[in-house]
Amino acid sequence: MGDVSARLPYRQDRPARPAPARPPRGRWHDAHAYAALDLGTNNCRLLIARPQGPGFAIVDAFSRIVRLGEGLAASGRLSDAAVERTIAALRVCADKLKRRNVTLARSVATEACRRAVNGTAFIERVHAETGIRLDIISAEEEARLAVLGCHALIEPGRGPALVFDIGGGSTELVLVDTEGPAPRVLDWHSAPWGVVSLTESAGGGEDADGRAESYAAMRALVADSMAVFAARLPRVARPRLLGTSGTVTTLGSVHLGLSHYDRSAVDGMIAPAAAMREISRSLAEKSIAERAKVACIGNERADLVVAGCAILETIMDLWPAERLGIADRGIREGILRSLMGTPKP
Repeated sequence: MGDVSARLPYRQDRPARPAPARPPRGRWHDAHAYAALDLGTNNCRLLIARPQGPGFAIVDAFSRIVRLGEGLAASGRLSDAAVERTIAALRVCADKLKRRNVTLARSVATEACRRAVNGTAFIERVHAETGIRLDIISAEEEARLAVLGCHALIEPGRGPALVFDIGGGSTELVLVDTEGPAPRVLDWHSAPWGVVSLTESAGGGEDADGRAESYAAMRALVADSMAVFAARLPRVARPRLLGTSGTVTTLGSVHLGLSHYDRSAVDGMIAPAAAMREISRSLAEKSIAERAKVACIGNERADLVVAGCAILETIMDLWPAERLGIADRGIREGILRSLMGTPKP
């Protein structure tokens, strides 16, 4: 804690970004196009890329908040409105896949479709209306793909590192060994709380006392869901922590004081854990209207960001790193790397 560098944000020297988006024209048209689509509880995200050098060049992308899991915690079903929003977004993705002449693609669905009683029917309707074949993956595969997509941003060091992905319906935590040329999964855990499910179950609070009570309740729920995993975690001299999710990229933007989101500034940054806690608690004290006025949060994230803060603080409790690595990459990049032949963690 006495190390001044632990309190200052910095970027890693080699953030291992994907290759630039414009390779030499002569090779561009010869390369196959690959696509990765990640349909989560809150977001629909697509990446289309072509291999380039040891990585890939992104040629098209799409991201939209669809809130597929809205109301799922109470009803156990994907609502009609959520389904319509999501299929509209997937139609955009389908159009991009056709226009970019994608030759190999993988599209995955995660917690909302795993949990919903009508998840399979939704998958069938998506295929019928858009041509996209969604694969409902397990929580374990979701965790593995997230690590494959972002592990290059783990801080150098000895001992295991913890990688986490705060989703809309669940949170994946993966303990990885980074000693070899590729990361090796040592242990993993999927907690049934993401920003949507946790907000719907314990969010709220009309005044300051109500918001404080709600935040404490959210943290208690998350801590209980992670207790078994926490008990298995080893003690290390210098814990390393890397997060990939809308929560950590949003908080990273707030920490940097950005007026609008800038992936080039956020992806690969290292932020002091103490600063992330301070921002989390400050946001938890604000009303939704007050949060919406914060740059890089806005109306779309104002109601959900506090649940992400509660999950983040709980993770930092069980793995007390002095710094938090932030990645704006994860499942989609992991899918692309697996399609292109990168070894699995």
